[in-house]
Amino acid sequence: MKIALGSDHGGYRLKESLKQYLQELNIEYTDFGCNNEQSVDYPDIGFKVSVEVKNGRYDRGILICGTGIGMSIVANKIKGIRASLCHDIFSARNTREHNDANILTLGARVIDVGLAKEIVRIWLNTDFSQEKRHINRLNKIKLKENKIYK
Repeated sequence: MKIALGSDHGGYRLKESLKQYLQELNIEYTDFGCNNEQSVDYPDIGFKVSVEVKNGRYDRGILICGTGIGMSIVANKIKGIRASLCHDIFSARNTREHNDANILTLGARVIDVGLAKEIVRIWLNTDFSQEKRHINRLNKIKLKENKIYK
């Protein structure tokens, strides 16, 4: 599995901790920035990561900002991206099983490093359920995307 990883300045420290954690899990990743705690615009990094995942160069993405909300908004502007903001274990599992989320967003000012690692572990290790009801719902989203973004 290959992960595209990115953060703004508010998520920089958590991103650095998660990079070490991904190495411990032997998961390949690329860091798309930012590279320090100096202020940056989260859309710049969020769009980079989202496009990389959309184009299939990475299996999934993880985006981090102060609350996770901004990165989630940015990622979900890209056709084919299903970004989910998770602040708990249940959401991390459910968003993969039911929604086949391909980008995880986290809020560095909302959760601590320990919980973030557990969310990432669960999210990376949970497969899409392939249940017909979930497939049908995702297909509805794809149909609407295709009509809107011709």
